Amino acid sequence: MYTNISIRPAKIEDAHTLIEFNRAMALETEHRHLASEIVSQGVKRLLLNSDLGFYLVAESNGETVGSLMVTTEWSDWRDGFFWWIQSVYVKPAWRRSGVFISLYNFVKQMAKEDSSICGFRLYVERNNLAAQKTYKAV
Repeated sequence: MYTNISIRPAKIEDAHTLIEFNRAMALETEHRHLASEIVSQGVKRLLLNSDLGFYLVAESNGETVGSLMVTTEWSDWRDGFFWWIQSVYVKPAWRRSGVFISLYNFVKQMAKEDSSICGFRLYVERNNLAAQKTYKAV
């Protein structure tokens, strides 16, 4: 496990990396080739509009090694927001090294500090068994 992983909110300067991560994830998990132009517009729109959600990035020694996106869902039953964790990507060489758990723990801490968050949920592709195993372990 790597110990020099830091987590931070993504900035517009991270757009290119997030676009590439999203395209790689879609190809790996769903065998889908995403159009770079559309993904680029979607990533940049979220980065420029916090009402849509936010990205977190994981870094080690200045290299971005993973990321995830959080969007919100209103719950009238709980009078609060759920955070949906989605678009999780960790570079293959960094998998099983603590990147995801670092991202997850950062989101968990953010949720604890925000009284409007009543819980969080995780989106995972039905056939992505490796990711499901990782998420269950958390």
